[in-house]
Amino acid sequence: MVPPNAGMYGPEPGDFRLKKSLRVAINAQIPSGSGSGGIETVLRVLTSVARLNGDEEYVFIGHWSGSEWLEPLLNERQTLVRAPQPEPQQLSIPTKNLKRFLGPLRPLVRGVKHLIAPRSEMQTAIAPAADFYKNLNCDVIHFPYQDFALCRMPAIFNPHDLQHLHYPQFFTPEEIKRREVIYPAACQAAHTVVVASQFVKQDVMEKYGVGADKIQVIPWSPPEIALNDFTEERAGLLFEKYDCPPRPFILYPAMSWEHKNHLRLLEAIALLRERDGLKINLVCTGHKNDYYPVIEKRLRELDLERQVKFTGIVEYEELSIFYRSAQFVIVPTLFEAASAPLFEAWQHGAPVACSAVTSLPEQAANAALLFDPFSVDGIADAIKVMSSDESLRDRLRIRGHERLQNFDAGRTAKAYRAIYRKAAGRNLNEEDTHLLKWDWMSGTK
Repeated sequence: MVPPNAGMYGPEPGDFRLKKSLRVAINAQIPSGSGSGGIETVLRVLTSVARLNGDEEYVFIGHWSGSEWLEPLLNERQTLVRAPQPEPQQLSIPTKNLKRFLGPLRPLVRGVKHLIAPRSEMQTAIAPAADFYKNLNCDVIHFPYQDFALCRMPAIFNPHDLQHLHYPQFFTPEEIKRREVIYPAACQAAHTVVVASQFVKQDVMEKYGVGADKIQVIPWSPPEIALNDFTEERAGLLFEKYDCPPRPFILYPAMSWEHKNHLRLLEAIALLRERDGLKINLVCTGHKNDYYPVIEKRLRELDLERQVKFTGIVEYEELSIFYRSAQFVIVPTLFEAASAPLFEAWQHGAPVACSAVTSLPEQAANAALLFDPFSVDGIADAIKVMSSDESLRDRLRIRGHERLQNFDAGRTAKAYRAIYRKAAGRNLNEEDTHLLKWDWMSGTK
């Protein structure tokens, strides 16, 4: 199978077949302690690809300043290589390379010329010299988050979502411009665009004119976890460490981005206290970013300090204890390409209530109580029902376990391996072909 536009990437397709094993580069330039929890989860999932039977080799491109957090996750078929430190104001898609390879996209090149890309804590410059990528001696490169660099090899690109077009008020003008330069160009240049839901696939098709056949839907599965370490003693010590409110509490694991909708969630909890005399305790885990002071101010205004705790980033083992201790998990986000907390809650046996917007109804199916995240009353009513109806929580717990079977981590790993093989022009086996036709949301091909 020959990848489309194979000539633009350099070697002819036949050259790929001469190599004994397929070598895949995976961009993992997230520094330790960056607060980019969602991206770290994605990269943890990708490390599981190398545990599959096969002769593929994987090169993880770590951040130039430190990639220690990745090292324990890798095995003998995975190599960690640090990228060189980028030049000041170096851009994710080199202008010179765009001119050479993306003639039809030259208007975007002009946009790049005048763009100084500001970067949030979860983004890093990933445009080292072209020789760096060439010297990796890889057949395919995967950019599993929202940065991209043009290389002389087929690329896989995960844009994740186009939230900046739906909610521009949550982004700086510079960040919107940066994304609107990189995203359309990367979607056109990549061999395959991978997204986590049909919702995002439709968005990419409509906004950037990408053909349906070029876009592959593969939801991120939760990384493997050990569930046998939970004890009430460990839970008690954890709650004391973070000065959490007493159980029962509900859990919301999310960074404090504005679209995560913490403000309405706090207002719903205050409403339940004032309207119904119902005291709901809440634990929110996740990185406290620049928007957190706004949340903290509202927390004090509503006099919820004794009911609500924002822990900041917690270790994976600690997060597991929080999931297993919570009465239920709530996900009131306004926008989601696919929700990792839904998967993780089901994985830990926690019932879920979540927003009825974007990809979430598609992902949750009948395994979560849905509510309107724009309505404080709607959020409050969902919390009241979930906190008072034990039989509902039990039903959702069972349905979550059943729903999770459609998002098996091993199947996700095999699907990515099939994409790597296809991009490199390798022959696909029957399982590869089946997985690339698989409907993840319904569990059918």
